Amino acid sequence: MFLIVQNDPLCPAGGLLRLLDDSGHPYRCLAAYAAETFPDPATCTGIVVLGGEMGVHDTAEHPHIALVVDFIRAALTAGTPLLGICLGGQLLSHAAGGVVSSPSPHREMGICGVELNGEGSADPLFAGIATHFVTFQLHNDSFTVPPGGTLLASSDACPFQAFRLPGCVYGVQFHPEVGRAIVDAWDGLFSPRADYLSGFIAAEAAFNAASHAILANFISLAAAPRLS
Repeated sequence: MFLIVQNDPLCPAGGLLRLLDDSGHPYRCLAAYAAETFPDPATCTGIVVLGGEMGVHDTAEHPHIALVVDFIRAALTAGTPLLGICLGGQLLSHAAGGVVSSPSPHREMGICGVELNGEGSADPLFAGIATHFVTFQLHNDSFTVPPGGTLLASSDACPFQAFRLPGCVYGVQFHPEVGRAIVDAWDGLFSPRADYLSGFIAAEAAFNAASHAILANFISLAAAPRLS
């Protein structure tokens, strides 16, 4: 079973659900923000930790964040494949000893380009992805690559866009899961209302090609037989 950890009711799994449906792998969505109980990570085929408006350090206002960090650490110990997206990537970095800056000078909003380095181009998470690809970003905070990790991608504004930890464990700063409805909802969080949707629609074909491939790659990697 794949486990999708949702940190914020406004940050759902989006296109990831369709890809999991297409793959035929069972999955469960866990609302961490609603204090749902975490399973033993060793029983999961793979784990995806989603984003959220809150930050890694906002545990007083959002106490579930500390529980998610503990769960990520347990998943790392168990060797369970894991993908952290935006806040999820920041939580992964924090759990593994990296640094999360809040606020960060590397904030990004809307459609942005990301560049794979040599390690990223050779990594199976990015199989079939061009060296330069289109992403959607919405972050004020940013992570560093934790000790023992490998940097895979950067952007002009943010030097740490994706990293790998030993095993099938990844953190990304961008949002490969979003679609029009999610971006439209996020535009409404700003006052006055933002318009990241028009840029998303203009780049949607390129965004979907890269983002869906990344998510599908993770599903395949997590589901592949692993040596015990």
